[in-house]
Amino acid sequence: MISRKILCILILLSLSLNTIHVLADDSDDKDSKKDSNSDKKDSGSDEPESFLVSCGSENEVEDSSGRKWSPDSKFLNSSDFSSTEQLNKTDPTLPSEDPYKSARIFNATSSYIFSVTTTKRLWIRLHFYPFEYSKIDPAKAYFSVAANEFTLLKNYSAFTNAAALTMAYIVKEFSLTPSTCGNLNITITPSPQPEGAIGFLNGIEVIPMPDVFKTTPLVGFHDQTIEVQNSSVQTMYRVNVGGDYVPPTEDAGGNRTWYEDGGYLIGSPNTKYGVISDADSNNVTIKYDGDEYMAPEAVYNTARSMGPSPNVNLNTNLTWVFDVDANFTYVVRLHFCDFELELTNQRAFDIYLNNHTAQEGADVIAWAGGGGSSGKGITVFKDYAIYLNDRNNGNEQIWVALHPNEKSKPEYYDALLNGLEVFKINDTCGNFGSEYPVPVRHYSYSEEFLEKTKDECKLIGDQDTDDN
Repeated sequence: MISRKILCILILLSLSLNTIHVLADDSDDKDSKKDSNSDKKDSGSDEPESFLVSCGSENEVEDSSGRKWSPDSKFLNSSDFSSTEQLNKTDPTLPSEDPYKSARIFNATSSYIFSVTTTKRLWIRLHFYPFEYSKIDPAKAYFSVAANEFTLLKNYSAFTNAAALTMAYIVKEFSLTPSTCGNLNITITPSPQPEGAIGFLNGIEVIPMPDVFKTTPLVGFHDQTIEVQNSSVQTMYRVNVGGDYVPPTEDAGGNRTWYEDGGYLIGSPNTKYGVISDADSNNVTIKYDGDEYMAPEAVYNTARSMGPSPNVNLNTNLTWVFDVDANFTYVVRLHFCDFELELTNQRAFDIYLNNHTAQEGADVIAWAGGGGSSGKGITVFKDYAIYLNDRNNGNEQIWVALHPNEKSKPEYYDALLNGLEVFKINDTCGNFGSEYPVPVRHYSYSEEFLEKTKDECKLIGDQDTDDN
């Protein structure tokens, strides 16, 4: 009984210490686009170049993780329609002062030009710090951002979004198909309204990445698929189910941020959180079946299941809900690793997207095993696509629900998930922007979850006292 007290104290301590830091991987500054290409050739490296750009900086700056950000003037096509601003103080909740303490303000259409690989997809990350700049009127900061033929943001207001989300900064992430011409043009255009509208940017990342997308079944349409590998996507959500926040420095090579999932769960307070487990407690080492780039070990090392009661599980779902923009197709990527069971049909469950059956009789051990071997502790992921019509004035939701599969008569009526990502696919015009974009909220553990955990720990303590 004493061990349960200790475990509970450790859980609460880890939750209280959990803070969000947005960091990034290493990148060398280059004196110029021409020199950087020469340096890459002279070094003998075949790796395509990454760009980290601090907008408005006069000199190279270094963030809190040691990454070096180049001043943006060398990539800016013309500075005739822009100005810069430096901040003496920044919000203490920022992960790093740089690149957020400087900004470039755009009064008319302006472009950045990067020389990029023609063989790899590109991560594009745009950093915004909506602060009280002397040269920016928040009411006029509406603009669009395009990357080559793709519209990334449309009539966007970082100030409005940050206020709605109560966040100090915003990062927008996109994965673009390879640029066949070898150039990437990122263009900022102030909106037609309000009059005198302006745009601004604090930082830009351009990072080559492997092609992690494939042909994906379209849920709700029999035998129809989406060739996601031929599309560009925007990252809407990336969550570590049952686990802690994972900063970019701890990602599996993608410099991605993984948030906690507690704030997206819905249902009865007594059942919606299910049960959290981890591989370490089960003395299991995570093994990758394929590319380790798909998600870091921290994601596969924790899981959320429904719990031990079959009667309760058969009458409920384990459900996550995500706000998204209407009139787009989305890819939902589910990450699995069963580190508790060893045999097929011990745990089988159905997967639903917005009440449509995406997968019937999901069996993680069977998926990960193959060849007759056990799939225990082996990673696997599954992609499902869904199209959302506009039924709520531009605001829609994606519901991801798991429910035990009764037809299979598994040993345990339960369900399991380790990680989840939601990607928006560009429309037929190469557009990601919405007329009424939905703010994307990222969570730490919710207050309800923390209170529930405290109550459970108190209950365990009371039980231990009674037992003693």
